[in-house]
Amino acid sequence: MAESQESERFGGAPRCPDDVVELRDRVAAFVRGRVVPREPLLDAGGREAAEALRGLRSEAKAAGLWALPLPEELGGQGLPLRSYAHVAEAEGASDHGPAALGSAPLLDVTMLWRHGGSRVRERYVKRLVAGEIRACYAMTEPETPGTDPFLTTTRAAPIGGGAWRVSGRKWFTSGAADADLVTVLARTDGAPRDREGLSLLLVPTDTPGFRIVRELPVLGAGGQGEIELDDVFVDGDHLVGERGKALAVAGERLQLGRTLRCLRWLGQAARAFDLLRARAVTRTRSRGPLGDLQLVQSHVFESLLALRTVRPLVYEAVDRLDAGLDAHVEVGLAKVAAARTLQQVADAAIQVHGAAGLGPDTALPALFRTGRAARILDGPDELHVTSVARRVLRGTRRDGEAEDR
Repeated sequence: MAESQESERFGGAPRCPDDVVELRDRVAAFVRGRVVPREPLLDAGGREAAEALRGLRSEAKAAGLWALPLPEELGGQGLPLRSYAHVAEAEGASDHGPAALGSAPLLDVTMLWRHGGSRVRERYVKRLVAGEIRACYAMTEPETPGTDPFLTTTRAAPIGGGAWRVSGRKWFTSGAADADLVTVLARTDGAPRDREGLSLLLVPTDTPGFRIVRELPVLGAGGQGEIELDDVFVDGDHLVGERGKALAVAGERLQLGRTLRCLRWLGQAARAFDLLRARAVTRTRSRGPLGDLQLVQSHVFESLLALRTVRPLVYEAVDRLDAGLDAHVEVGLAKVAAARTLQQVADAAIQVHGAAGLGPDTALPALFRTGRAARILDGPDELHVTSVARRVLRGTRRDGEAEDR
């Protein structure tokens, strides 16, 4: 991609720091040149996909691009969130970019390093960073609303010596089929709907009683799974965080996770925009290129407007998280806006491609699918709209009370 195109692709505030530009461009080139051509194979899954992913990981390590945001003491490169954000856009242009470049386990590594016991940290964390094992996170259940964790029915019963027996079923667990570890949200104390009494337990997936029930394709694409835990034994030192305090750990994870996904959706929306404008310029009719049509120009304008509008929202969330500040409002705004933008830009690109945008010759069907699913997974739009509005209104009431006094 030419320099001017690369600048516009990542255009809009905030500007990428000078000391990150070269790294971001190297990651973008790696994703574009090495990962994207292998997407059909990686999407298909199976043994050949696993071999292809191993090859990409070896290439990333050889290129010095492995595990960029993960802690140096664990084998990563320690890139701070404020800098990594610009790289995350580039690697996120492909759904397989984070896995190929070793940043995919960032959430699990951060959670286990901060809240896991000494045995968990020593046994698993460095292996996660090295890409030797994989982890996933199981919170949502088939029979309960995913937005209401207080209704969790999975139970963990103490059996003496600090150990637990875990029973329940989870679904839409990303990466469950290939995971070696799964962090499970379970009720350890209290009754359903109690705000206390939920805990997180780390379960090795080779433990007797753990079972993959089925794959759950999302709009036809794999990667999600339904799992069952039938009296699964979990060592007491595999409790993550304090007993009964899971939601504090989960909230921390969710804020960072949603922000990372927003950055990756920006990268995918920019990819869709590149396809849109390339099609507008190169596709010709008897009267000239498609880009001469005002309706096509409108698609280009609205897509660029959406991209340039959403980036500052996402980076505001990044800045607050990087500074250790509460970012519930900023993350909520960014999550809704980034998901909508990806869907909007991918849809516009499909429209300009016509029938070709619906078939297997471009990434547009996958990009649109990701954008549409993003508005439900990881908290539906309605959850974030309500949560942000309530926080804003509570702040307004407090301001009014202060003025009255």
